[in-house]
Amino acid sequence: MTDDSFNGGSPGFRARSGWTRAQASGIERTDETVAPIFYPPENDQIPDVHIWDTWFLRNRDGTLAEVDGYRVCFSLTAPADLLPGKRHDVATIRCFYSSDGRNWHDAGPVFEEALGQRQWAGSALYDDDESVYVFYTAAGEDDAEELTYAQRIVGASGGTIDTDDGFTLSGPWTHHELLSPDGERYEREDQSRGMIYTFRDPWFFEDPETGETWLLFEANSPVPEGSDVCDGDAAQQEFNGSVGVARSPTGDPLKWELEEPLLDAVGTNQELERPHVVYKDGRYYLFISSHLHTFAPGLEGFDALYGFVAETFRGEYVPLNGSGLVATNPENAPFQSYSWMAFAHGDEVLVQSFFNYFDFAGPVLDDIAHLSEAEQMRRFGGTLAPTLRLDVDGTRTRIVGKLGHWEIPMAGESLPPTDEELIRRAREAADADASERYHGGSE
Repeated sequence: MTDDSFNGGSPGFRARSGWTRAQASGIERTDETVAPIFYPPENDQIPDVHIWDTWFLRNRDGTLAEVDGYRVCFSLTAPADLLPGKRHDVATIRCFYSSDGRNWHDAGPVFEEALGQRQWAGSALYDDDESVYVFYTAAGEDDAEELTYAQRIVGASGGTIDTDDGFTLSGPWTHHELLSPDGERYEREDQSRGMIYTFRDPWFFEDPETGETWLLFEANSPVPEGSDVCDGDAAQQEFNGSVGVARSPTGDPLKWELEEPLLDAVGTNQELERPHVVYKDGRYYLFISSHLHTFAPGLEGFDALYGFVAETFRGEYVPLNGSGLVATNPENAPFQSYSWMAFAHGDEVLVQSFFNYFDFAGPVLDDIAHLSEAEQMRRFGGTLAPTLRLDVDGTRTRIVGKLGHWEIPMAGESLPPTDEELIRRAREAADADASERYHGGSE
């Protein structure tokens, strides 16, 4: 499928960019894209809850906020004694804070009440007036007796941070339903077929070049049954992921208007999770997470961080490293981490994720359910994974090292030398020593 195949298809096919089957067919593990093996931390900093999708409080310019010396993050959580596979059904957003970017403390649940039966991932803004906005996914109908999967994008306003006596994040919060799928650009639940539809993961972004204010989200492009999209292949048509976007005409974090998708992956992948942008060196780097099982038939991918780059926010975006693959897990630990979130730090891009099933190498993650409950609990990390270090240069990226679990450097903090740098220094020192011995011996 090429970008031209969008013409005359579903009304949703208006994205300027597409992740094509030809591009995704080049996905393969390489030295530049495979993360090292992760091991459990010596001490679980937050032992009472499972922790997975995590996002940091950010300023309008996208930098990670520091409020009176504190880093702040938000995570989806569930009780630590719950079977990990059940955690999504009871997900609650909690807040954590740190004064050094290494040692983190639990500030408790963010909301006493929120929209939806449970809350899924989002983002958080520390605005210019020092107020906190939390954007999240309201999953499930509020009044439904059974568990449902409707998804709406919500913004919560009214948050304030008090550091006079430690750290406190409090309301009163007001919850605003911001966006729901329109059925034309973005698929509604009743239009979906095959895999579950998506309309979630709101992420706030203010364009440093134009000042325009955007909200990215994960969505699906409607593909009418019987259409000629993907040459009429009905199986491929069910894999219709997209990166949606809405614009705020005034910059108001609570006022949004749906616009055409930023990127389509129809016929390629069904879930482009947690889309976010890193602005670096005058380019826009769009990152998403996706699973091996969400690639369309005939394609093979991994649980991984994928990325694209463009000269402007609206694109056109091209896949990083040719295929889009940026960072994945080792072949013998294919599910050790997931839900990657990238951010700039100095000359590098750092990537945090959560520590998932670290001691499991089955062909598909669903096979974890075949293990005993005790084994499922033992093999689940349920905390933040080590932070990856990326070298990003134009359309190419490579993993150059890692930091520790929960290690998120403070603003301006220098990073330790990478393994490559240490090897280079050692070689230079050895060469200098050899040269000195040679010339010293010849005198």
